Amino acid sequence: MSGPDYTIHTEEILKGKFGEKTPKWLVRLVKKLLHEEWLNSYFREGYTGIDFTEHAFDFLHVSLQVEGLEKVPKEGSFTVASNHPLGGNDALAIVTIFGRHFDGKVRIMVNDFLMALKQLDGYFVAVNKVGAQSRNLIAQTDALFSGENQVLMFPSGKASRKIGGKIQDTIWNKTFITKSVQFHRDIIPMHFYGKNSWRFYFVDWIGKITGINKKFPLAMVLLVDELYRSQGKSYRVVVGDPIPWQTFDSSKRPQEWAEWMRQKVYTL
Repeated sequence: MSGPDYTIHTEEILKGKFGEKTPKWLVRLVKKLLHEEWLNSYFREGYTGIDFTEHAFDFLHVSLQVEGLEKVPKEGSFTVASNHPLGGNDALAIVTIFGRHFDGKVRIMVNDFLMALKQLDGYFVAVNKVGAQSRNLIAQTDALFSGENQVLMFPSGKASRKIGGKIQDTIWNKTFITKSVQFHRDIIPMHFYGKNSWRFYFVDWIGKITGINKKFPLAMVLLVDELYRSQGKSYRVVVGDPIPWQTFDSSKRPQEWAEWMRQKVYTL
């Protein structure tokens, strides 16, 4: 009996969204941007869970230089908060690094489109900000933070953009602060060093000035292509000392503590 089919089928996805009359040129363009056959050549290997993220680096010929992981105890209740410069390798890295460290007992909050990666069923927790899911968001988040698994987060919620002439995260959402305090989770800062191509930031700029980004984040379409272009690269990852949850007291508002953590990550 054959195993599950983890491959992606761009034409089927587009027709399911836009109907049978989806233009052929659109199918070809999206296939090219998604590097469908390249992705499927890896998906056919059948890896799942932490094995999937770990072997992805072998497939990409990407290496990670991880510093400071020895500071993180094997026991305890933690929230890992990281910057999000790439949208691809950084997500693979946070799951691989902490997935191995905590014997697979990790969960990562992601936007719903990543839920299509069935190889990571059970590790992803989808966070939609619209529709029916938004009404259940508080319950979903409480269940995640009150559980026994370590929580992995990119508090910006999206890949870094060019802001003020620098590649950096947008404002960090305060949820990781409020929920870590509520459920007594120490926070582990992580800094992933990297950036996407100039084209990614240019397309994002075009999306901003035309208003397209209000309906659809145009640059997001390029994230798989950015992953493809990363082949052969090396990235540095620095893990900081866990910060006790009691640190985040009433001396600052939760949003101010979130900004404090954001700045701390960038000093690692």
